[in-house]
Amino acid sequence: MITVLIVLIFIFLFSSTPIFVSLGLASFATVLLTTDINPMILIQRLFGGLDQFALMALPFFILAANIMEVGGLSKRILDWARAMVGHISGGVAMTSQVSSMFFGALSGSSPATVVAIGKIMYPEMIRGKYHNWFAAGLLASAGSVSLIIPPSITLIIFGSVTGVSVGQLFIAGIGAGLIYGLSSIIYIYFYARKHNLERDKRATRQELLSTTYKAGWALLIPVIILGGIYGGIFTPTEAAGVSAVYALLISMFVYKEMTLKKLYRVCIDSGILTAQVLVLVAAAQVLGWMLTRGQVPQTIAGWMTSTIESPFMFLIILNVVLLVLGMFMEGVAAIIIVAPLIFPTAMAMGIDPVHLGVIMISNLAIGMYTPPFGINIFVTQGITGLKMGEMMPGLLRFFAVNVLALLVITYVPDASLFLLRLL
Repeated sequence: MITVLIVLIFIFLFSSTPIFVSLGLASFATVLLTTDINPMILIQRLFGGLDQFALMALPFFILAANIMEVGGLSKRILDWARAMVGHISGGVAMTSQVSSMFFGALSGSSPATVVAIGKIMYPEMIRGKYHNWFAAGLLASAGSVSLIIPPSITLIIFGSVTGVSVGQLFIAGIGAGLIYGLSSIIYIYFYARKHNLERDKRATRQELLSTTYKAGWALLIPVIILGGIYGGIFTPTEAAGVSAVYALLISMFVYKEMTLKKLYRVCIDSGILTAQVLVLVAAAQVLGWMLTRGQVPQTIAGWMTSTIESPFMFLIILNVVLLVLGMFMEGVAAIIIVAPLIFPTAMAMGIDPVHLGVIMISNLAIGMYTPPFGINIFVTQGITGLKMGEMMPGLLRFFAVNVLALLVITYVPDASLFLLRLL
């Protein structure tokens, strides 16, 4: 059954069938051709995959991200980031990375981060003589950091299926996200030095103060979201709604760049993007059920439990398995399938549960832009107009540097847990 499923998925994908159709149609065809399962079960799984409380935050975070973009908040964050790092070698590209880290903390949505930052920064990088494959790879990888930096839907789901504190996961996610982003920044610096790319003039103290003041309202959003969650004022889902309302008020009454006509367009675009993401989540849930039915995750987990005694080797194999799963599955579906299977084994080996969560999410963040099914690849293609083959050199290079960051996160627990231990 699984062999037929995988073959059908690749056939559909290579025939330019949309990814959600490829996953769903391959699953239905496999059920009809190789089993006596009632296909209505897959329909139930399709809709059941969207019936998750944590996913209620997704439309609000996407709406908040789009309001920030149209209402001027994301532009002011970009201006602030450029004033901070634009004078360094690779400053324009670093601005994209730093802005994505902040915007990921604002929106919680990887595709939304790619869209908001990419629309502005891709033309800037091309004008700055960066290779188009480098710029595309940077945007696809930089957006993935939103899975790690809170608020993160995948961290919330990991906590819900394992019982680990979401608040502790969020705190650890800050440290891991900084390491993840820093790995890309280091590569950007050496790339820019090698190609002798132009950099901005160093911003004066007055310019730094000015951009910080203008971006201040936008930079307050992470403080409001995380402070509200950690302070017990509202849940992560309620925080998403608060961020959308706050962004709307700032855009309309402080920056005064949001009109009712623009708001209508933002709502339409947010609805479309939400539908695009959720239909992928639903299709991934169907595929995940098929894989579970075929005993694939269980077989992998059983083999790991019976043959591996060293935590070091366990984490190596876990990283490899999750990197492969990330190529084919959306992060939410992968967490729902794998986390309950892996968690007991990890606990038996003495691995910190919060550390395990950060490791798993970091793997799946890399999967967001790993060919052939990384969602960020398709979002970036829409911005750049490049084919996947044209993007591949950039994707592979950022994949390599982010895997190095993953190894640090995996084998130096204090790198991501230091904030949690301080608190």
